[in-house]
Amino acid sequence: MSALHSTAFPTPHRSGTIEPARQRVNTRKADFIEEDFFGPQPTSTESLPDPKVLAENLARCVLEILSGARDLEQISRWVTDDVYRVLLTRVHVASRARALKKIPAHRPAFSIGSTTVCAPADGVAECCVILHGKARSRSIAIRLEGLDGRWRATAIHVL
Repeated sequence: MSALHSTAFPTPHRSGTIEPARQRVNTRKADFIEEDFFGPQPTSTESLPDPKVLAENLARCVLEILSGARDLEQISRWVTDDVYRVLLTRVHVASRARALKKIPAHRPAFSIGSTTVCAPADGVAECCVILHGKARSRSIAIRLEGLDGRWRATAIHVL
């Protein structure tokens, strides 16, 4: 019987006395939830930078990505996997539409209007960025969550 399977052993002390038995843990059978240790760890708002700056930069980047002027990989660090997949689908649809209309990819000209930031919970920021272009204005809604010591976008909606 190995030491990991036993529950307690009396251990001799240097002075010759015997200490009481200590409980041993079977590490192979311990309850272990991998996500608790290796998954994304939430971060509180006070230890994160101002979300307004990131929201404005992400909104600018998303609009440039959809117009074909920027590569989607450039913001992969700042978005979750689900957001990345949704944006990838929209990029493919937009590039097909440009190819059918024979319109080349171009960098859009726009200015940032107002940015609204709400904090519904600790470590969460919901932002709305208004972008004004030549022909129309767009609104981009972004939900940022503090994960692993930085903001990550868990939802992006271009309206």
